[in-house]
Amino acid sequence: MTNKEIIRRFEADAVPEDSFHHADNVRLAFAYLSQYPPLAALDKFCTALQRFAALRGKPDRYHETITYAYFFLIRERMARSPAANWADFARANCDLLAWKNGILTRYYQEATLQSELARTVFIFPDKCA
Repeated sequence: MTNKEIIRRFEADAVPEDSFHHADNVRLAFAYLSQYPPLAALDKFCTALQRFAALRGKPDRYHETITYAYFFLIRERMARSPAANWADFARANCDLLAWKNGILTRYYQEATLQSELARTVFIFPDKCA
């Protein structure tokens, strides 16, 4: 699927909840960043994720700190090593696709990411690497 198709499908709510996992989140962020300037992409991405969660009766599933942190890590990686497509990007950045003990453990204390504040407001990394 193209980036536009992935975005269109997600925004049309044509993605079942049980088939949307962390790697799909990363793929969707990549698609938005490939189609829009960064801040517009962030706004559209966050709005789409919040809507997805709300339509499933789980608005608390949206986590702003995790969303923003991954989004800007993806943006940085795209800028450092432009990939021709998603497959190339995913191959070169497999650390972004791991959820359990993923990359955010390098930047955040577990208690920070589990906090209600981090869920609702972006918090800057609080762990020295």
